[in-house]
Amino acid sequence: PVAYQRLLHPDGEAASARAAKAAGVPFTVSTLSSVPVEELAGIGGSVWFQLYWLREDGRALELARRAEDAGCEALMLTVDVPWMGRRLRDERNGFALPDHVRAAHLDAGPASTAHRGTAHGSAVAAHTGQALSPALTWSHVAELRAHTRLPLVLKGVLDPQDALHALESGVDALVVSNHGGRQLDGALPSVDALARVVEVVGDRCEVLLDSGVRGGTDVLKALALGASGVLVGRPPAWGLAAGGENGVRQVLDLLSEELRDALGLAGCQNVAEARELYVGMGRTG
Repeated sequence: PVAYQRLLHPDGEAASARAAKAAGVPFTVSTLSSVPVEELAGIGGSVWFQLYWLREDGRALELARRAEDAGCEALMLTVDVPWMGRRLRDERNGFALPDHVRAAHLDAGPASTAHRGTAHGSAVAAHTGQALSPALTWSHVAELRAHTRLPLVLKGVLDPQDALHALESGVDALVVSNHGGRQLDGALPSVDALARVVEVVGDRCEVLLDSGVRGGTDVLKALALGASGVLVGRPPAWGLAAGGENGVRQVLDLLSEELRDALGLAGCQNVAEARELYVGMGRTG
């Protein structure tokens, strides 16, 4: 899930969703998407919805139901953003959204805090600080689990104990993620946390890897460490900025080609055999 994709291209998330459909992979809609979930689900691919827990519990649950009603196939709750981490370049630049870009699920128009820039501070950080809850707890996860029939994915897990708590709360999958390294400098790299999370959850739920996936060899490493798949954010976003839908398609095609190449050069005929590889000091299988 990548927010505000109309900052990169006029078609924004719609272009990315069309490219994902063509590639046969799910597209995850951000709470902070600049295109509404109904339009993206209407494109016809496999669509998941990423949810930030909002300060008003009822609004968060309403947004989850809205995603379900739109036809989303999974709900992904992000748990590592009680507030936005310090992004010094945004603060120095007084970053604010232009009028034509908005949080389609939260704001009615270009009059939100995210559009009111200041000389010293990020308007987007101020906006998320107003909208997102800093007090997400395991009881909220359980409440969301009871509220939706969709598979529930928890994104932002790095600690094995948190993975066990998530299982107890009824989640169907975990995303081992440090939010692309943008929340806390010095945070544990996701790939370093992956094997321990996989070990504690076993086959009780799916485990995905997010953060730092740039090429096919990164996907191969994740598979070898026990992940059932990966999420990619920045590479498709670069493709979107460079060439719209076609740019995203090229990025996804390249990732697929690189993965096939990496599998073959590692002596693997398929993804299942990748899970028998050694990576560093760890082995899964």
